[in-house]
Amino acid sequence: MNISKEQLDDLNAVVTVDIAKEDYSDKVDSILKDYRKNANIPGFRKGHVPMGLVKKQYGKAVLVDEVNKLLQEALNKYLTEEKLDVLGNPLPKEQDNFDWDADNYSFEFELGLAPKFDVKLNGKKAITHYKIVASDEMIDNQIKTIQKQYGKLVAKDTAEKDDLINGTFVNEEKEIDNQTTISLDKIKGKRNLDKFIGAKVGDVLTLKTKGLFSEDRDLQSALKVSEEEADGLEIEVTFTISEINTQELADLDQELFDKLYGKDAVKTVTELKERIKQDADRQFVQQSDQQLLNDVTESVLENTKFDLPAEFLQKWIQATGEQPLTEDEAKDEYEKSEKGLRFQLIEGKIINDNNLQVTFEELKEFAKDLIKGQMAQFGQTSPEDKELEEIAARILSNQDEVKRISEQLMSQKLLGYYKENVKLKEKEVSFDDFVKEVYK
Repeated sequence: MNISKEQLDDLNAVVTVDIAKEDYSDKVDSILKDYRKNANIPGFRKGHVPMGLVKKQYGKAVLVDEVNKLLQEALNKYLTEEKLDVLGNPLPKEQDNFDWDADNYSFEFELGLAPKFDVKLNGKKAITHYKIVASDEMIDNQIKTIQKQYGKLVAKDTAEKDDLINGTFVNEEKEIDNQTTISLDKIKGKRNLDKFIGAKVGDVLTLKTKGLFSEDRDLQSALKVSEEEADGLEIEVTFTISEINTQELADLDQELFDKLYGKDAVKTVTELKERIKQDADRQFVQQSDQQLLNDVTESVLENTKFDLPAEFLQKWIQATGEQPLTEDEAKDEYEKSEKGLRFQLIEGKIINDNNLQVTFEELKEFAKDLIKGQMAQFGQTSPEDKELEEIAARILSNQDEVKRISEQLMSQKLLGYYKENVKLKEKEVSFDDFVKEVYK
C-alpha cells in the first residue's frame, strides 16, 4: 500500500491511496473460506461447496467491503501520523471507469485544510466591560414586589388607582366573553384610567381596545385572543366589574425577613436592602460576563483574518447533508455557518495555545459547585461532600450532561483568559442603562 499527498495550495490537497492485491487478498480468502464452511447452497453438502461457486456468489461483495475497510483505516492513520488538520472529512473524488475486477486499486480524496493564523485579541478600541449595579429605585421596587407577594388582598366597593379589578370582557361580534383580573397600573392613558377610578362592583364600562393597555400582551390575555387577533385590534368591549380588591402590603418586620432569608439572617430594612443589592449584583455579574464574551467574540472575529477552503466546504456540505442539496443550497448553508466555523477555529487555537483544556477533576469540582448552588436555593446550605460526590458521579455518567457542563467550564476559562489579555475598559451602569446600551 502506498499513500501520497499532492498539495494544491495552502488550504487544499489531494491524498492518493494505492492498494495492491497483496494488501487485501489474504483477508478476502480467509473470509471466503469461512463462508464456504457455513454456506447453504442447494445441491451441495454444508462445507463442500466448490470455492469457485462461493467466490462467484460472495467474492465481489467481500472484496469491496474489505478494501473499503482497509482504505478507511489507512486514510485515518495517515491523517493522524502526518498531523493534518482537516476541516470536515476527506471527500472521495469521482473516478470514471473504476474496475473492481482489477487487482490493484487507486483512490483519491480531496482534503480541506485548516488555515494557519495568529489570533488578534485586541483591536483599535478597548472593549467595554460593564459593571451592572442595582439602583436604589430597583431595590425599592423589589421590596415593593416582595411586600405585594407576602401581603393580602382586601375587598372594597370603589376602585382606586393600582387596585385589582375582577370582571368580564364581552364583545358578541368577536365572540369575546372572558373573565379576568386586571391591575389598574397596566391601563394606558388617563382617559381609560378615569373610567375605572370611582367605578363600583356591578358597573358596566364601555372601552375601546386600541391603546387600552401599556403592553400588547396584556390585551391578548385580558380578551383571551391570539397574538395575531390582538395585533392592531380596534373594537369596543364592555367590562362588567364583579370584584374590586386592593393589595395590602406586608409589613417590613422580622416575620417577613425570616420568611425570606431564615431566622435572624436579616434584622433591619437597611440589611434587607443590602441583601437584595448583593443578590442582584451577583446575577448582574453573569449578564455582564456573558455580554463580555459576546463582545470579545465579535471583536476577535473582526480582527483575525484568514481564508477558508470555501469551495471544498461547500462540496462537503452538499455531500454530507441529511437531505440532497443543490450547489446553490450548499453555498447558502456554508455562508450561514461560516462565521461560526471561523470562531470555532479561533477558539480552538486559543484553547490549545494557552493550555485551557478541561480535566476530569476540574469538571467534577465544577459539577459539585453547580450542585451546591442548586441545593442552596432549596435551603440546603451545607451538604456533605459524600453526597455531592454521589450526585456528581450520576450526572457525569450522562454524556450529554458532561458535554453541557464542559462547555460551561470552558466558557469560564475563556472568560478568565479574556479578562487578563484583552484590552478592557470598565463602565459602571444601572441595569436599565445596560439594557438600553446593549440592546439599542
